[in-house]
Amino acid sequence: MFEQEYGADLTRLQRVVWVLARALVVAITTLYFRAEVHGRENLPTSGAFILGPVHRSNLDTPLLPAIRKEPIRFMGKDSLWNVGRVAAWVLTTLGGFPVERGSADRGALRAAEDVLERGETLVMFPEGTRRSGPIVQEENMFDGPSFLAGRQQVPIVPVGIGGSEAAMPIGRKVILPKKVVFVIGTPIPPPEPNANGRVPRRLVKEHTAIVMDRVQEVFDDAMELAGTPNPPRGELDSAE
Repeated sequence: MFEQEYGADLTRLQRVVWVLARALVVAITTLYFRAEVHGRENLPTSGAFILGPVHRSNLDTPLLPAIRKEPIRFMGKDSLWNVGRVAAWVLTTLGGFPVERGSADRGALRAAEDVLERGETLVMFPEGTRRSGPIVQEENMFDGPSFLAGRQQVPIVPVGIGGSEAAMPIGRKVILPKKVVFVIGTPIPPPEPNANGRVPRRLVKEHTAIVMDRVQEVFDDAMELAGTPNPPRGELDSAE
C-alpha cells in the first residue's frame, strides 16, 4: 500500500484523501485567513501546466490547493520522505515528490516530466525557495520552470500570494490569522524549441525574465488586495 514510485499517478484511494484534504484546506483558508482567490478563470481547463507562485512563507504550499479542485503536484526536499513509509505515502498523496536540493536531480526531473505528460498540474516556485520582502529579485530566480516548460511545451501560470508572509514569516512558528489573497495571472506560453527540438539556453533565460516580471505583477496585486500593498518600484529603487 505504501510503496509507490515518486511522481507516479495517484491511486483511487489517494485521490479520495486528496479531496478530503483539500476540503479541509478550503475551510481553513476561508475561516482563519479570510482567503480570496482572484483570476481562477486564468487556469487552463485542460492539459498540463506549471503553477509558478511567489514564495514568502511555509504556508504557500499547503494553502495552494485552495485555488484548484484537481490535484496539484509539487516537489519537496527529499529528507521529508525519509521519516517513514506512512509519512512518505501521505506526502505523496498530498501531491508531493522528493527532490535533492543543491544537485541536478535527474530522478526529480523525470518525475516532473511524468506529471506533466499525464496532463497534471505541477507547482514550481520560480524563486526556488522561500524569500522575504516585496521584490522578486532577479538573482533569486532559477531557470527550472522555464526549462521544463520549454521541454514539455506547457504554459506557466504566475500566482501572487499576498499576506502569507505576514501570517507566517521565515523563523516564526505561530500562524497568525492574517488575510491571504491569491491572484492568478494569465498563462505564459512556453519558449519555443528550435528545428532540433531543443530550447536554447538564451531563450530559457529570456523566458525566466518574463516569468519574474509577471510573478511580480500578480504579487503586487495580491498584496494590495490583502491590505498590505507593496511599495511602488520607484520608492524601492530610491531606498536602495
